[in-house]
Amino acid sequence: MMELRRWRMPREQLPARLLLLLLAMAWLWLPAEGRRPPRPPPCPPSCSCTRDTAFCVDSKAVPKNLPPEVISLLNSNKFTLIGDNAFAGLSHLQYLCVTPGQGHGEGTGRGHGDPRDGPVTVCSRSRFIENNDIQALSKATFRGLKSLTHLDLRGNSLACDCKIKWLVEWLESTNTTVPAVFCSSPGQFEGQRIRDLALGDFQCITTDFVMHQVLPFQAVSAEPFTYASDLYVALAQPSASSCSILKWDYVERKLRDFDRIPGEEPVHCKPIVAQEQLYVVVAQLFGGSYIYRWDTAVDKFIKIQDIDSQKIRKPNDIEAFQIEGDWYFVIADSSKAGSTSLYRLNQNGFYSHQALHAWHRDTDVEYVENDGKPRLIISSSSQAPVIYQWSRAQKQFVPQGEVGEMLDVQMVKHFRAKREQFLCLSRYIGDSKVVRWEGQRFVEVQTLPSRGSMVMQPFAVGQRQYLALGSDFSFTHVYLWEEEKQKFAKFQELSVQAPRAFRAVPAADVQLLLAPSFKANTLVYRHVVVDLSL
Repeated sequence: MMELRRWRMPREQLPARLLLLLLAMAWLWLPAEGRRPPRPPPCPPSCSCTRDTAFCVDSKAVPKNLPPEVISLLNSNKFTLIGDNAFAGLSHLQYLCVTPGQGHGEGTGRGHGDPRDGPVTVCSRSRFIENNDIQALSKATFRGLKSLTHLDLRGNSLACDCKIKWLVEWLESTNTTVPAVFCSSPGQFEGQRIRDLALGDFQCITTDFVMHQVLPFQAVSAEPFTYASDLYVALAQPSASSCSILKWDYVERKLRDFDRIPGEEPVHCKPIVAQEQLYVVVAQLFGGSYIYRWDTAVDKFIKIQDIDSQKIRKPNDIEAFQIEGDWYFVIADSSKAGSTSLYRLNQNGFYSHQALHAWHRDTDVEYVENDGKPRLIISSSSQAPVIYQWSRAQKQFVPQGEVGEMLDVQMVKHFRAKREQFLCLSRYIGDSKVVRWEGQRFVEVQTLPSRGSMVMQPFAVGQRQYLALGSDFSFTHVYLWEEEKQKFAKFQELSVQAPRAFRAVPAADVQLLLAPSFKANTLVYRHVVVDLSL
């Protein structure tokens, strides 16, 4: 008699078998959609997709969310612009075709619909963006298309400006097959083959002045200076009865309060760093004018001397300079009874050196060196600007002549362009002038409308020469010097109320333009360089 024995699972196999059974039961209990493998991304509604090809019709833009395995993309539309990153994610894409819809493409057919439904607009696999009305292509359009082998741009109206500079550079290095394509504009490039253009043909670098900081006070002068390796700015604030000293914060990249020198309606605060000492000449409308010195022992400004109030009754401008190793400063006096005066630094301070141009209501003074000869140009309300030349024998300035016959010059400033010297003469009533200085002769270069102008300041940032022309009645106009034409061209407008000065300030990697205002906040602009080809 056969003995029936019950089969038993070895104990060591029981846990593993039980685990498999539980997992199988859990899989059966999951909902149906949980047991399916993940679906590939859906084909966009306007497209029909196979495993490696997408055919799209009547899309307003290049469709998004196409399967990443797509090798060929055919698109029948009439695009005028293809945006940045239009083909992002299609890293395997080799052949692209963007033809015009409505039967304008190669071949025959309806020009739309599913290709499985019958004849459609087709194009060769090497065709990309042909016969549309594309005028510009962004570099970012091709980002990620490392497998692109053919590019056809024929039939488009490409403008050969800064927006396609990248394309010229790309054509020099790419292995992609690109049939010849020609410029439709601008006029100087019309009909030229894009591949034949040189990168130097594109002038794509421009600049701009943008708001950087607002200083919540009025001011009438701004004087940048460097002391002990730090950058500062001294501003005269008559309404606040003080000279405000600001210090540049290299971390925050802003001007911050540092110190204040009290005064009675100061109109100019002129810093002079001489013999490792910091002096500030404070010219005031009332209460006389003074000279302060920074005392490092107590870290504060100390008044060291008065300026003769009989000579300087109504100061208007201060210039400081060196001649043959000696430091001087000159104050323009705008009263009927005073005189523009020159002071010289000695071991004990500054002392009166020479009286200049008495009783002429001087408005401004400018120090100029031309052909190694120091000169002063003094503008006046009562006569044309006068020129004084330094006499080494007399150690004084002597009269040399006048600048034209122009009256009512509020400010005279100079700039150099290559080897030539120019003067900018601003007028409150009438047009301002730019003249070229040719020794004893002055040639008018340009006339600029300037009703209500109190300041006309040329300044350079790098290789660019600018001119800021302020007005009490309109916007400030910034001009850019054009060397070929020997003239200033309008560049930008700045909204500055009643400006009284413009000062360029090089602050490490930031180039600033300070615009003190007589009626509103003092504004600080930042000079930025913009590459239009990016």
